[in-house]
Amino acid sequence: MEKGKTEKKGKLESSESQEMIKEKVREEQTERKQKQAEEQEKDKKIRELTETLQRLQAEFENYRKYIEKQYEGVVRYSNEELIKKLLPILDSFELALKNTSNKEEFINGIKLIFSQLYQLLESEGVQRIECLGEKFDPYKHEVLLTEESDKDEGIILEELQKGYTYKGKVIRHSKVKISKKKKKE
Repeated sequence: MEKGKTEKKGKLESSESQEMIKEKVREEQTERKQKQAEEQEKDKKIRELTETLQRLQAEFENYRKYIEKQYEGVVRYSNEELIKKLLPILDSFELALKNTSNKEEFINGIKLIFSQLYQLLESEGVQRIECLGEKFDPYKHEVLLTEESDKDEGIILEELQKGYTYKGKVIRHSKVKISKKKKKE
């Protein structure tokens, strides 16, 4: 009888262990399916991000080309308005050159043209650097000559060529002659 109990017990244990094995297999299969689902989800997310990145790169490249084209247009036509403003002055020169017979009128015409040109340059932000009697400033002036004088050292005595600024930036230094202390005898 004990043999029968042991056999029954053995079959029960065998049946239980088979159930445990089946349960483990099911758990492993479930885990494998979950991992596959997670990997598929990751792959899907990677594809989506890759597509987004490619789309953004293409958009950026198109934007860069658009900006380059706009910049080329700005550079090409940037002086157009200034040129349009210079044309009436050119017309005035033509008129003056046609009327060279009367010297006084010719000189007055040239003065008028100079005035027109200077006003145009001022309206565009060009300013003359005033320097006579001022202290030499290497950021605005360029010394061409020095002369002994009773004035303090470095005072501008003569302007040899006018200097100009454009919107506050020096675009041409004034060429000047400055004072130098007289040597004591």
